[in-house]
Amino acid sequence: MEQLLHSVKIRINEKIFVKDPESSNLGKRIIEKSILMINDMGFESFTFKKLGTQIGSNESSIYRYFENKHKLLLYLTSWYWGWLEYQLVFATNSIAVPEEKLERAIEIITRETKEDSSFSHINEILLNKIVINEYSKSYLTKEVDEENKEGYFVIYKRLVGRITQMIQQVDANYKYPSSLSSTVVEGALHQHFLKEHFSSMTDCNDNVTPTQYLTDLVFNALNTTNNG
Repeated sequence: MEQLLHSVKIRINEKIFVKDPESSNLGKRIIEKSILMINDMGFESFTFKKLGTQIGSNESSIYRYFENKHKLLLYLTSWYWGWLEYQLVFATNSIAVPEEKLERAIEIITRETKEDSSFSHINEILLNKIVINEYSKSYLTKEVDEENKEGYFVIYKRLVGRITQMIQQVDANYKYPSSLSSTVVEGALHQHFLKEHFSSMTDCNDNVTPTQYLTDLVFNALNTTNNG
């Protein structure tokens, strides 16, 4: 899988950016430094002016790649979901048993992130933290319906769709496969957030992982249907 991932290019909707940041060293520096800065100061405090200072370039040069910081956040989160999707596909492609395939998929989606050397300018660990803390800000906007029509969230939706299909392969009679799938993806982010910030609101801790909880949740739901 690692060799395959080295040749992977995460394809982002071209409407999200003005110029592909992967096409130049400056673009890659914009991505690299924006991840570090957003993780450090939060999305609200992050500005293109501050980013320009960090990369040693004019603020105007950043606008040649992204229309605004909202589009930059959409790019970063889309890249993350695309990267996660590739991992899921490669890790589950050779698994024939539906239950084992679904269990492996849940693990990929919910586990703690490890840095991937395939993309030297992107710190996946910090990007994961940004997705956990900031992803909802990319879609909790008045423009979400229009942006959805433009395909800004297609990678995220495709990832949820893949898990939905795996759930249906395990239990074709389960009535809520899409809801359960989106619960796994969103629930993973939420449980990691609670574990870090509101520990009294989750049973996840140093001994119980979000992977264990969400695997239990999914298979109990499907088993309940099977036994009904």
